Amino acid sequence: MVKYGILSDTHINESEDSIELNKLYEKIKQIFQDVDEIIHAGDVCTEFFLRKLEKIKPVKCVSGNTDEIRNLKRFITFNTSCYNIGVIHVPPEDLEAFIKEKNLHVLIHGHTHQPHIQGTVYNALILNPGSPTRPRALPQKIGYKEPLARKTVLTLDINEENNIITTFIITI
Repeated sequence: MVKYGILSDTHINESEDSIELNKLYEKIKQIFQDVDEIIHAGDVCTEFFLRKLEKIKPVKCVSGNTDEIRNLKRFITFNTSCYNIGVIHVPPEDLEAFIKEKNLHVLIHGHTHQPHIQGTVYNALILNPGSPTRPRALPQKIGYKEPLARKTVLTLDINEENNIITTFIITI
């Protein structure tokens, strides 16, 4: 079993309120205590918070549109079991073409600040962890109450024995 803790759009820098930052860090540390690795889908903003996350577990991170961190790539891929996983901050306009071109089974992205788990007809899983600091509510659907913006992260478990993926949105 391989387990990933996934977050995006933290938008944290060293001038943040230290009490609030420590509360957030402790929540993330607790939620990700049993993960093997953390994946950050961009907009960390400064290296300060990335280094804090690395104290919890090893981190894979891509560059977002507001990041000031050097040497981060815009897109990364890695393999776990039989799955090709890609991480990007801004999702491409043509998701299907991008996923097929990159031969992905899972695409993790950020940018929208809205949590999202979606299976596709082209046999890929699309994940967005939302944001643990600046969440945005999903659009309201007619006939339903107005959705709330909730601070969220994701976990992704891959059972390598039987290749089963389990993912959860976690409100923090």
